[in-house]
Order: sequence, then C-alpha cells, then structure tokens
Amino acid sequence: MGARGQRCLGALRVLIGLLLIAALLVGYFWVALAWSYSTGERAGWVQKFSRKGWICKTWEGEMATVSMPGSTTEKFFFTVWNDAVAEQINKVTGRRVNLHYEQKVGLPTSCFGETRYFVTRVTLVEEIPLAPGIVVPTPPTPAPPPK
Repeated sequence: MGARGQRCLGALRVLIGLLLIAALLVGYFWVALAWSYSTGERAGWVQKFSRKGWICKTWEGEMATVSMPGSTTEKFFFTVWNDAVAEQINKVTGRRVNLHYEQKVGLPTSCFGETRYFVTRVTLVEEIPLAPGIVVPTPPTPAPPPK
C-alpha cells in the first residue's frame, strides 16, 4: 500500500470519527429532550406570561403560588413550548390554575427556554382549599361582550 492508500485510510478514520461525534451529540440532545428528571403540578395564579427570545422564541411565565392564606408568595418560573398550551394559559391568566410540568435537566443552551420547568398542560382550579373540608369557590369566568 502506497502513500496514497494510507492518506485515504487516514481520511476515512477522520470521517468515521466525525460521524461518531455527530451521532453522540444527536443522541445526547434526543435523550435530554425526551427524558424528564421530574414531573409534577403547581397551583397558583399566572401573573406574567410572554413570548421571548432573540432567535429561539419560547413562552416564559411566572406564577405566584401560596401554600396557605396569609403566607409569603413564592414565584414559579416556567417555559411553554406548545402554542396550544400557551393559548390556554393566556385565557386563564389572573385565575387560579394547576400547571402540569416536566423538569428537563441537561439542556445545553437557553434556546430551549429560560427555565428547566416545561409546562405541558393547564387546568383551571374551581375551588381554593383553605383547610381540610373548607373550600372557597372561584368566581366564574365573565362572559365575553356581545359583538
């Protein structure tokens, strides 16, 4: 085998190495997006929700959560990828809701969202529990004005 054959073999090794690195990167991104570290729900009032980003646009929100009446409010920051879920959240902003979320760990850039909590579903809470057996109903949604 001459010098030309060894050069082709060297180029083939470099190509295989680059393909292997690309396959590993694609696999890592797939696992990071498909697997969730934790899932759960948070209840509270969505007080801020907007579409943000220079290149990668995501919906970013802030929800006020209160564990007991009169206690300090905590803020839950979240990201929404799905436009249909974002539309539902926009409809119930200012009302008490449950946000179902998945926590993703290991996403390499903020292009996927500013937070690690990605909301996948929203449900309206009809009652606010004050204590065991004591609940306060939330006011009904006002009807839209006639057109």
